[in-house]
Amino acid sequence: MKIKPLATAITFAMTAAFATGCANKEQAAAPNTLVAAKVSAAPSLSGGASDPAWAGAKPVSVDLAGGANFGGKGSTTATLKAVYTADTLYMLVQYADPTNSIRRFPFQKQADGSWKKLGDPANKGGDDNLFYEDKWAFLWPINNSVKGFEQNGCMVACHLGEGKPYGNKYTMSEGEILDMWHMKGMRTGPVGHVDDQYTDHTRYDAQKSPNAGRKGDPGGPEYSSLKVVNGKPELMNKDGKPGNAGGVYYIIKDTGVPFDDSKFKPGDEVASHQSHPLMGDRADIKVAMTWNNGVLTSVLSRKLVTGSKYDVQFSNLEARYPFGFAAFDNAQVRHAVHFDPLFLRFAK
Repeated sequence: MKIKPLATAITFAMTAAFATGCANKEQAAAPNTLVAAKVSAAPSLSGGASDPAWAGAKPVSVDLAGGANFGGKGSTTATLKAVYTADTLYMLVQYADPTNSIRRFPFQKQADGSWKKLGDPANKGGDDNLFYEDKWAFLWPINNSVKGFEQNGCMVACHLGEGKPYGNKYTMSEGEILDMWHMKGMRTGPVGHVDDQYTDHTRYDAQKSPNAGRKGDPGGPEYSSLKVVNGKPELMNKDGKPGNAGGVYYIIKDTGVPFDDSKFKPGDEVASHQSHPLMGDRADIKVAMTWNNGVLTSVLSRKLVTGSKYDVQFSNLEARYPFGFAAFDNAQVRHAVHFDPLFLRFAK
């Protein structure tokens, strides 16, 4: 099957404009450039946008489009800020999201007492837009290895069709690797992690590589699915509260207890997955995420230099680092993306 990079859908005029906008190194404050301010005191992840460390950081506005949901528009605008200390990068991510999407494939008790896993009836395979979670993702070329990224952004790794309703993600050539920071609201968010992943040149194959080039750094998995056993979910949270009545839609690994069906009535919903604390290489990125009054706020941290071959290394503070950003509103794959390449620079 012929490979069709999504970048080919971008017009020559747009591409030329992107290249012009990021060609001049002196444009440290250009609209597509996020400048990390140096701070002596690190922001608190739980402090959100109100932490004093963010006061001196210049925001960058990032338009996102082409996704699902977001109030029926499929688009939103993100505001990014960045600061750094001697050894750590911190980022503040905020964008309008009208719904707090927490019902990721829940089990629901039916009128006859049975349990059913809810899902989008229109989902034709890995494309649920009704019962999912809020997510966002950064993509960073490792060692500037991804040809065309500085001109076309993350579109160079997106490929239409190929057995998927929304395409696949992979780089074009061996040795081209993208560091992916993938925040998953109901899986990694509850344990304070962004899923540290990467994307390589692996092509899609339904049996051998269903996720194409997208892979996790060593130290996972980030979650495991629960089953219905003997007519009921196998585990529940200790408090016995339904997710739709004051409980949560996830179980932290090793904290669940045997399911007590007597605690639930028809219409109650419970978690269908366990969130696993990440380890080692895959646990490099910490996050605190909140949703309030239609705005999703995340504060993340990662060491400037991790030493992992699967990570971008911010070892040269004189360099600029290209990246892409996308956000998902209750969508498994249909993300709203910024089609323009973005850049991170470090202020002295």
